[in-house]
Amino acid sequence: MTGTAELIRGHWTRGEPGREAPQQLVIALYRWWVVAMALKIAGATWDICWHFKWLRDDLAPPHLINTVGTVIVLGLVVFHTYTGIGADRATLRWMQWGLGIFLVAAPLDVINHRVNGLDITAWSPSHALLYLGTGLMSIGLIRGWAQHGRGDRYQHPIACFLWFTVLDNFLFLNQHQEYGVLGLAAWDRGQPYAEDILLQFAADDLGRPLDRIAVEHFTLPVPDWVYPSWAVLTGLGTLLLARRLIGRKWTATTITAGYLAFRCVAWGLLAAADFPISTVPFFLLAGAVAIDLSFQLAARIRPLVGAVAVTAVSYAALSVQETYLAAPPSDYWSAAYVVVLLAGLWWFVQFLLDTESGRRLISRAQMTTGARESTTPSP
Repeated sequence: MTGTAELIRGHWTRGEPGREAPQQLVIALYRWWVVAMALKIAGATWDICWHFKWLRDDLAPPHLINTVGTVIVLGLVVFHTYTGIGADRATLRWMQWGLGIFLVAAPLDVINHRVNGLDITAWSPSHALLYLGTGLMSIGLIRGWAQHGRGDRYQHPIACFLWFTVLDNFLFLNQHQEYGVLGLAAWDRGQPYAEDILLQFAADDLGRPLDRIAVEHFTLPVPDWVYPSWAVLTGLGTLLLARRLIGRKWTATTITAGYLAFRCVAWGLLAAADFPISTVPFFLLAGAVAIDLSFQLAARIRPLVGAVAVTAVSYAALSVQETYLAAPPSDYWSAAYVVVLLAGLWWFVQFLLDTESGRRLISRAQMTTGARESTTPSP
């Protein structure tokens, strides 16, 4: 730690993006990124169940944990920007735009809840900006680590964790339904998770008495097709891209297993602390295994056959989970268009990364960016 601090002080000078620096310093910076993102994920995970129990509190502990992570991110982006160490220009732009959007979205979210009050809708515009900012930062991190993490003994685990942050960021929206389905069941049992003032606020917001319709609107506000469609297209779509770019067998399965393990640990801790609990999307593991196995297929048939297999297995596993454990209500007919969209996504990824014409397209884009960057002053 002392050596890293000395390296930071010794390299705190103005530099261009991509500046040469000791590998020890660069790796230390990315490990601090892991700490920061872990704090942000922990805070967000606690935050959503917090707001299924109580009305909003700007200084709630989950917000403070997330803020600590954001402060570390801010310090890291400032260091990358000023010194040019650990990030080329494109990587730095992803980080800067991601942080900038997040910092703009945070006060907008506060204003939104000052005006509208209820802090529960994961699908609100202000929340969408928070997810967008975090997602852009994660893309920058994945790109940066791919360039600078080679040779580190934790290269693969950190790469998987960074893809985990993308997966968690996408699937965070689905947690509304995962908490909501059990929240509605608790109401039906006469043992609601939420305090009375929160439930009454939800009813008043809808303009009706506090009854099951009001609680259902509060707990499950989106159509039933959203949950499975979002899980497959964004969650498993992320794992598809991770498997292709990392290039190791069982990459999708490994990341998903880590995500589900995290959700189970969080479930246990929150339940022990008497917070609301959610369903856990175990069905995703079946889809992840199908993705990894699909890479054994010939490239020409992989997008179509793979999309059919992944969609069918995922929806079947979701049905089993809903029957024998618990899962949000889902429209299973949505599989008809999800398979088409997933096949198109798979083909596009394969076109860009596995074909000569796709690589030429990427190369031309990079050459254009490089030409533009050559006349751009350092950030």
